[in-house]
Amino acid sequence: MAETPQVTERESRKVTEAARQTEWAKPSFMRELFLGDFRLDLIHPYPLPKPDRPEFAAFYAAMEDLLRRTDSAGIDATGEYPEDVLDELRRLGAFGMKIPKEYGGLGFSNVEYQRVMQLLGSTDGNLVALLSAHQSIGVPQPLKLFGTPEQKKKYLPRCAAGEISAFALTEAQVGSDPARLSTTAEKTAEGDAYILNGTKLWCTNGTLARLLVVMAVHPGTRRISAFVVEMAWKGVKVEHRSRFMGLKALANAVISFKDVRVPVENLIGAEGKGLKIALTTLNDGRLSIPAGSVGTAKACLEICRRWANERVQWGKPIGRHEAVAHKIAGMAAHAFAMESVSSLASEMSDRGGYDIRLEAAAAKEWNTDRCWEIVDDTMQIRGGRGYETERSLQARGEEPIGVERIMRDYRINKIFEGSSEIMHLFMAREAVDRHLQVAGAMIDPDKGTGAKLAALPGMAAFYAWWYPTRWVGWSSWPRYSDFGRLATHLRFVERSSRKLARQSFHGMLRYQARLQNKQAFLFRLVDVANELFAMAASICRARALAEAGTAQAREASDLADLFCRTARRRVARLFEDLWSNDDALRYRAALDVLDGRHAWLERGILGLEGAMGREPRPAAIEPRDQPVGVA
Repeated sequence: MAETPQVTERESRKVTEAARQTEWAKPSFMRELFLGDFRLDLIHPYPLPKPDRPEFAAFYAAMEDLLRRTDSAGIDATGEYPEDVLDELRRLGAFGMKIPKEYGGLGFSNVEYQRVMQLLGSTDGNLVALLSAHQSIGVPQPLKLFGTPEQKKKYLPRCAAGEISAFALTEAQVGSDPARLSTTAEKTAEGDAYILNGTKLWCTNGTLARLLVVMAVHPGTRRISAFVVEMAWKGVKVEHRSRFMGLKALANAVISFKDVRVPVENLIGAEGKGLKIALTTLNDGRLSIPAGSVGTAKACLEICRRWANERVQWGKPIGRHEAVAHKIAGMAAHAFAMESVSSLASEMSDRGGYDIRLEAAAAKEWNTDRCWEIVDDTMQIRGGRGYETERSLQARGEEPIGVERIMRDYRINKIFEGSSEIMHLFMAREAVDRHLQVAGAMIDPDKGTGAKLAALPGMAAFYAWWYPTRWVGWSSWPRYSDFGRLATHLRFVERSSRKLARQSFHGMLRYQARLQNKQAFLFRLVDVANELFAMAASICRARALAEAGTAQAREASDLADLFCRTARRRVARLFEDLWSNDDALRYRAALDVLDGRHAWLERGILGLEGAMGREPRPAAIEPRDQPVGVA
């Protein structure tokens, strides 16, 4: 195994910064929100779903039928995808939903694809992971965006037909810090191929895949490139199948590459642009997780609605007790907001003309957090029946509702495709991008005095206009009065966006170069923006449903109002905590723990050394645990 390079924090930041999509050629609602400009025109009128195209309606009905016949509890129990289910997914064309028709795919829009992900999210997390990893981060998406005509012609038909693909970036010592990649790609003397060496960890779909997207570093330049690699090639080997708390069937692999010869024509995009390709691919690709989260939240809401009406305690259904009623109300309001955010981001992706990198990240981070809260509340409401497995429930004659499986399967979504912490860091960097363009020289340790002095006139010109306008604005009655009772919440969003911009600027003034390490401060700013985005999306969706005269318009308005009231309290707390908090104290306490000063608290337990020192029992070898795809 290649040695993981040791790099400094500054070097890691430079690698990530170099991969950023620096230009903002298209408008972004959330970028403007961070700057204190509430661009309602970018999300209003809210795009309501259009009538289904006949071919999509037929596919959706067939997928519903397949899911009704699929034993999801059995998949969880065996830890395997049944071959007949995989074959039927291939027959339906499910592996080619986003692949254009000219390459044998179904050519679904992003909105249509996300509706399927929502459906899957309501039933089986294993199938969500299988299809999402293949189409959102596997071979199809980067080739659609960056592939050559020859690459598309060669590989997209194979993917559409059901040859499963995977994504290989993570390594044992490398998660979200690509500067430390150790998998190498060295060009041959003849210049006709690259020689790949290294090992990748947690490659979702890896034990089933026939095609991979592999990220590797060029030793001389330390630049990262992306390649299409075939599992059948000599030197590619599945070393281990990883198993997890949930998603028991996840075909996740450790894959090694030993002197693998990759033809130059399998380089995706330009050499050294691999990380930028990966980040750009994820702008659209990560939308499948918030869509699946909506499906999970809706399924939990149905479970709780039925149970809270059936289960009687102290003379009345538990749903009529305030403690449970409040949980259910919160579930419904947040499910409405989650769907508003997910559908809006998907529609923006399909429409084009938007830069959705922040909207996609916000949808992923906010929806997964809210959905986890809903799953947790569902477990609490179902009580012991939530904690009991569905097969055990069925064996003793009760309805087999797998809340514990939902909890195990769903937890990974706060980690998949960018953890909540990484999403916060990504959004925080983009949130201050305009300020760094204007005043970055003043806080950049690499800039000399001359560069700092040269930046002063531009800074003065920008902030002399920008800062006062973040204080002055008309966001009182009767503005937005055409939104009815929701207008007050919309006015709050506009006022809060200006306050958000001011607080970001104040943070830069106070912390300067240290701001990048003030993650608690930055995360609160991002959380405020996410709440404001969800509020705006929910309000605009409720307004659109009312204008369309839908039967659910009144109920939608009720849910939007309840959600906004809840979100406003969260925003108020976040703003207060920006400057009144225990951040420094907590950080010092953490350092004390890390330095062993509180190790005395750990007395009275067996400890890791004791537990790991025990003689392990031989593990049973499952057929699929043995390496596959070896050439």
